[in-house]
Amino acid sequence: MAFVEPVTFRGLHVRLEPLAQRHHDDLVEAVQDGELWKLWYTSVPTPEGMKAEIDRRLGLQAQGSMMPFAIVLPDAAWAGDLANRAVGMTTYMHIDATNRRVEIGSTWYRRAVQRSPINTECKRLLLGHAFEALNCIAVEFRTHWFNQASRAAIERLGAKLDGVLRSHQINPHPDAKGTLRDTCVYSIIASEWPAVKAHLDYQLSKPRG
Repeated sequence: MAFVEPVTFRGLHVRLEPLAQRHHDDLVEAVQDGELWKLWYTSVPTPEGMKAEIDRRLGLQAQGSMMPFAIVLPDAAWAGDLANRAVGMTTYMHIDATNRRVEIGSTWYRRAVQRSPINTECKRLLLGHAFEALNCIAVEFRTHWFNQASRAAIERLGAKLDGVLRSHQINPHPDAKGTLRDTCVYSIIASEWPAVKAHLDYQLSKPRG
């Protein structure tokens, strides 16, 4: 199935590689940068749970519902010690090939590369493939109501809020166990892609300090 066929995406700032256990050690170090698993309103693997999380994502790929990627910095001088190393994870998930819909999610980055062009380029690469190669009708993004950083990042892409699923899920995080998650659902539809593409290309072309 095209949605889960292994593919590598290359940009100026990032390379997306099919996730594999060979990325494990880099990802353990990455998640420790900022202790990302402690964020109660999102789901990020702990260092000791990284192998199980990679296995979980690869299992969903085998079932046809997810295509997971390791986010790898390119072999470039500006990447320093992180060149050719995995700095996070992202996926196509909840794949609905029949209706040509997919969600981009389960994404996290080590703190050192946050607030950089990396997230913009990751989304540009994934959206381009979804709309131009997979012929998607729509691409979704979902996040916790209280994840303000994620909501702002999704809105900066040009995605529109479809609605809020109230009491959508029970939060398993130990710091908020049993609380109910309101899920914000955003999407970009195929007719919007040309404008969103132009917007993302413009953002990536802007000089950054």
